[in-house]
Amino acid sequence: MKAIVCVKQVPDTNEVRINQETGTLIREGVPSIINPDDKNALEAALVLKDETGAEVSVVSMGPPQAADALKEAIAMGADHAYLVSDRAFGGSDTWATATILAAAIEKIGDYDLILCGRQAIDGDTAQVGPEIAEFLGIPQITYAKHIECDGESLNVTRFTETGDYKIRTKLPVLLTAIKELNEPRFPTVQGIFRAYDGDVEINMLGLSDLNVDQTQIGLKGSPTNVYRSFVPVKSKQSEIIEGNTDSEKAETLIEKLLQANLI
Repeated sequence: MKAIVCVKQVPDTNEVRINQETGTLIREGVPSIINPDDKNALEAALVLKDETGAEVSVVSMGPPQAADALKEAIAMGADHAYLVSDRAFGGSDTWATATILAAAIEKIGDYDLILCGRQAIDGDTAQVGPEIAEFLGIPQITYAKHIECDGESLNVTRFTETGDYKIRTKLPVLLTAIKELNEPRFPTVQGIFRAYDGDVEINMLGLSDLNVDQTQIGLKGSPTNVYRSFVPVKSKQSEIIEGNTDSEKAETLIEKLLQANLI
């Protein structure tokens, strides 16, 4: 089995900055981590590697610093890594991102299973995984909370708010992972040396390497745009209500709430 895992390097939520002109996140120079749901997807692939000898490749789209996320994935146990990076990809929304990643996966080729995290903490759209499946023309199962390999098929438990679904699917298939699926492992010492001593090469893929419609990528090719992004201003105001009796204080409070159209 050959599995491809899509991972995204996301900014640390404690230090988010926004480009006021484009409405997009400023990622350069911001501390970053692997998106948590993507780590669950990677762990699922590594479990299959432990159980069946699967070959695991990780692919990430982003700026050059996204290579750090790929190195961490290699340290955890991934076999191959691909960084999809080009200035032409900047500002891509979920449609454009999925278009690029689908083209990258086609370039890598020869896959049985694609794993993605449910959603990224810097967007929360949960759209990219399903869109990749649609662009590749393969089945998809979202919100996977249990995966079991059975020969040429997978038995997947899909979480929903109204109850779980048990689904049996043939390969190839795309799955999106949720945190209930597993507990991601830590990188091993051997894996860290393997990742950072250059034993595993990070393969670079740019615009010229992909068969992609340039009108469908980047900021200009993104059908959805951020109207306005801003950091909410927190303001606190308090007032002590005076009165001789509890009843008088209650009447004053109700009057103020009515004036503020809160009741």
